[in-house]
Amino acid sequence: MSKEITFILVIVSMAVWVMVSREAVKPSKEIDWRKMITLLSAGSLSAFVITIILFQSL
Repeated sequence: MSKEITFILVIVSMAVWVMVSREAVKPSKEIDWRKMITLLSAGSLSAFVITIILFQSL
């Protein structure tokens, strides 16, 4: 995979995790749990893909 695509994936992953952290600091009653689960899933998947890419480049 090219370095540019990896860089874009890292930026997107960082943005997703920022959104997760913003959602997580809300009071429990205000959290949109569907949004939180979706963001956590997307963040975890992107982190997993980035990890695989980085290990393949060793």
